[in-house]
Amino acid sequence: MEAASADLEMIVHGPSGRNKPETRLWLRMLSTTKLITTEIRRRLRAEFGATLPQFDLMAQLYREKDGLRLGELSKRTMVTNGNVTGLVERLETDGLVKRVTPDRDRRVTVAQLTPLGVELFIAMAAAHEGWLRDIMSDVDPTTVDSLWAEIGEVKTSASNHLSGAAFE
Repeated sequence: MEAASADLEMIVHGPSGRNKPETRLWLRMLSTTKLITTEIRRRLRAEFGATLPQFDLMAQLYREKDGLRLGELSKRTMVTNGNVTGLVERLETDGLVKRVTPDRDRRVTVAQLTPLGVELFIAMAAAHEGWLRDIMSDVDPTTVDSLWAEIGEVKTSASNHLSGAAFE
């Protein structure tokens, strides 16, 4: 493994793994997410000249044919309002997104994918799905199904113990 992609588990705790099981699990999930996210970012940039936040924003707009208010986009993508505005402006410059003001209410701005944006997103989503399949090709499909359910339990437990401020 390259130094640049060193495993977070090893960096934080070394090879002995003397941590509590919950800490080890959290670090394993975090380091796995980091590894996959880094590769997806690299492939998006190389193949489409796009960033992961651009892909995420386009995914949200693709799901909502009538578009979304910028504030709602910010919530759904976990990107600040200012950064969403910048992302939308960049995608608009590229002809992939358009901004509209429904009912001529200038206080409300809705972003929508353009036909070119829809076409590009469909290609990006297909590639993304293929990349994930490739990245996880060494994992048995029954293991994928099992992990999906088991990590769902972890997610549910985490959700049950949030302070409430996590969503603000």
